[in-house]
Amino acid sequence: MMRPRSAGVLPYRRAGQRIEILLVLPGGPYWRSRGPGAWQIAKGAIEKGETPEVAARREAQEELGVEVPERLLPLGSVRQKAGKEVEGFAVEMDIDPAHIHSNLFELEWPRRSGRLQSFPEVAEGRWFSPDEAMEQMLESQRPFIARLLEMLSGSSR
Repeated sequence: MMRPRSAGVLPYRRAGQRIEILLVLPGGPYWRSRGPGAWQIAKGAIEKGETPEVAARREAQEELGVEVPERLLPLGSVRQKAGKEVEGFAVEMDIDPAHIHSNLFELEWPRRSGRLQSFPEVAEGRWFSPDEAMEQMLESQRPFIARLLEMLSGSSR
């Protein structure tokens, strides 16, 4: 049996001498009251026939409402606790979190109610310093931040 695979983007920007990292909080009732350890990269399933990079670009469009620039930096993959393999890509770009526009998904809510409700795939996006991002990010995805900072080690944090 093949493990589920996802791909996504980790936007970053330079703010003077510092680096800032954009993380997203997933939408829906499960994530609503979650805080530190719940923020993630904008990601989604790699569809049949897609490369991880193509999937990451599509997910940026679907979850952030933006086209990503040409150059993506591969960050490798991580395995989440439930076993899903996630391929990450960093991209230098400035996104206004107030203008994030995400696709919607339907979920039976409340559970076993028979009622479907729509929720945004991304509830919120926020810029963090690298240290804050490490605290806020889903533990299994934290290696993406470490790998990005290693790539950018010529720049100040």
